[in-house]
Amino acid sequence: MSGILEGKNILITGVLMESSIAFHAAKVAQEQGANVILTAFPRPTLTERIAKKLPKPAKVIELDVTNQEHLDRLEDLVRDELGSLDGVVHSIGFAPQDALGGNFLNTPFESVSTAMHVSAFSLKSLTMACRPLMSEGGSIVGLTFDAQFAWPQYDWMGPAKAALEATSRYLARDLGAEGLRCNLISAGPIGSMAAKSIPGFGDLAKVWDERSPMKWDMADPEPAGKGIVALLSDFFPKTTGEIIHVDGGVHMIGA
Repeated sequence: MSGILEGKNILITGVLMESSIAFHAAKVAQEQGANVILTAFPRPTLTERIAKKLPKPAKVIELDVTNQEHLDRLEDLVRDELGSLDGVVHSIGFAPQDALGGNFLNTPFESVSTAMHVSAFSLKSLTMACRPLMSEGGSIVGLTFDAQFAWPQYDWMGPAKAALEATSRYLARDLGAEGLRCNLISAGPIGSMAAKSIPGFGDLAKVWDERSPMKWDMADPEPAGKGIVALLSDFFPKTTGEIIHVDGGVHMIGA
């Protein structure tokens, strides 16, 4: 029995650790029949080591999504390896330390600008760089952390994620005629490298212990990875501009 991504070519960003959602998206995608290529920055060698733990080999390309030269060369590098793409996973986010951990009112614009560029604008940049490789349509899937609310310690990553969510909707609007879908997975907190960079992350994670209808395991990124793979598949052929919550149900609990 073939998998739901059988024969599809998928580019996945953000594989930094075995505990990252992107790693599990890559793992499940390969298990479901996909050919996977990874991008990494700033340490491609780290991603290459982690990639060896995937079920099948995956080439790693260095890609800084804020570097136009890197974006311009991406099409040729991917085409040489896979020929074309059927899907792209955007798992990229970064904010300087002074934009996190309770410093919202004092964060300078330079740090906010960096957070917005890397975490939100990059969805548009990455999509446009990969667009020529998806002439037959395809699926773009990003990762957000529910931007409807103001979370403890999350500070300027909150507005950055809100911008990411809006960017996804506008990409869905403008690229739908080309058969390109753009959706997001809103995942609950995971003990990844990105999470550990947030001062006081444990205060944020406590919300899930108190409010999640389903037991939430911060050490298990696979549910979010499976959600990404589902959106990459052909089982959501007319779903675009959507945010799918993989958070144990916290998003719908009032108190």
